[in-house]
Amino acid sequence: MAQILILNGNPKQQSLCKSLAESYAQSAVDGGSDVKIIHISELDFDINLKEGLDKEQVLENDLRILQNNILESSHIVIFTPLWWGSMPAKLKGLFDRAFLPGFACKYEVGSSTPKPLLVGKTARIIVTMDTPVWYFRWVLGDPVIKLLKKSILEFCGIQVKGVSRFGPVISSTDIIRNKWIKSIQKAASNDSVVNIT
Repeated sequence: MAQILILNGNPKQQSLCKSLAESYAQSAVDGGSDVKIIHISELDFDINLKEGLDKEQVLENDLRILQNNILESSHIVIFTPLWWGSMPAKLKGLFDRAFLPGFACKYEVGSSTPKPLLVGKTARIIVTMDTPVWYFRWVLGDPVIKLLKKSILEFCGIQVKGVSRFGPVISSTDIIRNKWIKSIQKAASNDSVVNIT
């Protein structure tokens, strides 16, 4: 059975990301996966890593639970809106605070690159945006995808298996949004099959 962790990184109480995340979750459950969904809007933590890595900052309970959920999962699905070319501050703060040395990676003497500690897990990234997708990819250069995929997930050993981009949301119709939901449901079904052991 696949252990799928879904992270809705939109800090709004109601959003397209939330709807897509819940559609993905239901399809994954229907596909036989064990699913945990986390809405970042419901988490309570300081997004500011106040002293960087110079001093230990006590983890809030919500972040400790998140770390445990990550360790227990085989597949992580991240939903995020595109805000100013990147992710919302609360989602970035979550990575700053929770993906720490000793949990996500390990610095070793004599090595300029840390050892990834989350090896063996896979991920999917879903981004919603008001920007046209072609402009986001080919003019802006896919900035938040590169950040999440290369600088965070793969840096920690998590292999990204799929990326979806949906936009522009601001001018989307019900017909277009239904197509996005069907695309998400198909991805969930595929992820459930791939991750079954």
